[in-house]
Amino acid sequence: MPAAENAPGTRLTKPSWKDPRLLVGLLLVLASIAGVVALVDAADKTVGAYAAKEDIAVGQTIDASRLVRVDVRLGDAEGRYLAPDALPEGKVALQRVAKGDLVPASSLGEPRAVDRKPVSISIGQSLPAEATVGTRVDVWVALPDGRNGFAEPKLLVPGAEIAHIEASSTTLGGSRETHVLVLVEDAKLAQVLGAQANSAKVSLVWNPTGGPR
Repeated sequence: MPAAENAPGTRLTKPSWKDPRLLVGLLLVLASIAGVVALVDAADKTVGAYAAKEDIAVGQTIDASRLVRVDVRLGDAEGRYLAPDALPEGKVALQRVAKGDLVPASSLGEPRAVDRKPVSISIGQSLPAEATVGTRVDVWVALPDGRNGFAEPKLLVPGAEIAHIEASSTTLGGSRETHVLVLVEDAKLAQVLGAQANSAKVSLVWNPTGGPR
């Protein structure tokens, strides 16, 4: 018979704990489990942050009375929002923060950095339902023409943000007025105040684009 048929059969041996392949496999499994656990822990991590207790308008001083602490999952965005242990003193809001929204750290600054001032404008017409606090309106002005009328309206301030709206009130003449507080840039402030001082007709037109055109 051939010599190969006379060779003893190869025996299958059980793997030993000392087998390096087994040890490497165990290490890979353990590393995979540790990675999954770390990923779950990171996704479930919450941190403290500040949210607006009520609407915060541009120029308002930011202090603890206007804020409420919340625990949220921010992940990589953690440093973008105001943390309870980092509340600065003497800062004001540079942008509007709606009630319940987290307060972006970039929304705070020095009072001198506020380049928009609130101006109260009384209008006789009704604003559309879309024109709410935080949205934008265009300010149109028609100056008196000296003949008991008004000149052609001109766009004076495009995309002014609404800071506050007071409910319509009835004047002595029976007409209804709505008082709207709009934020006007410093560069346009004198023109708006001058138009009001000269009894100009001021109209607000909702700007659906959300900003200056």
